Amino acid sequence: MGYGFKVIVEGDYACFTRPELKVERVSYDVPPPGALEGLLKSVYWKPAIRYKIDKIIVFNPINFMNVRRNEVKDKVSYTTMKKQMKGENADPCIYTTQSRSQRASLILKDVKYGIEFHFELTGLRADNENDSENKHYNIIKRRLERGQHFRTPCLGCSEFPVKKIELVDEFDESLISSPILNMGDVDLGFMNYQVQFADKGVPVNGNWDNPKFSDAASTVYYRPHMVNGIIDVAKYREGLRC
Repeated sequence: MGYGFKVIVEGDYACFTRPELKVERVSYDVPPPGALEGLLKSVYWKPAIRYKIDKIIVFNPINFMNVRRNEVKDKVSYTTMKKQMKGENADPCIYTTQSRSQRASLILKDVKYGIEFHFELTGLRADNENDSENKHYNIIKRRLERGQHFRTPCLGCSEFPVKKIELVDEFDESLISSPILNMGDVDLGFMNYQVQFADKGVPVNGNWDNPKFSDAASTVYYRPHMVNGIIDVAKYREGLRC
């Protein structure tokens, strides 16, 4: 196991979308490990490291709310953007009056999670021969302490930003709410563990300066239990066949 950290993450809203419910967005009761890995990558990420979630603690009661949102169903065309940058007559804009669709979402509100994680070296594109775990550990620790990030960390969907990330030495389990403790041992059913890309983080064109990655991916599932608000992700990871 590599260097580890413990952080507490809070947010007003969160949505960890269940892939089996495609028409309208419905959140899992708790965050999948892959979503939390993405959150941490917003703080610091290099091809040379990968994050591993070891434990998730759910502090606040699991409360849902229904919302309806206007969403844009199209994406900006990369080809059109390139044409405009070359001075060609191309319009990359998306007009919401033409591309807007209203969708209902069942999301979580007032969330607070404890995340215990570590990172490992991948051996991919090290900055130099002295690219060590200690170097990345110090960078991650400094950025967490200062609240730094290169993009806004979010709780599932980008429109639900993290309100607070706090680095702690230990979790105060006495802060786990009574409704969560009263749930005891909860079978959370089959959940998305993470999405694994076929290229394994290596550019398919072999060019790190102008990389092109594959979109081919598969989803890994697991079936965790939450015991008194704690999900021991490391225990379940031992049985995964990735």
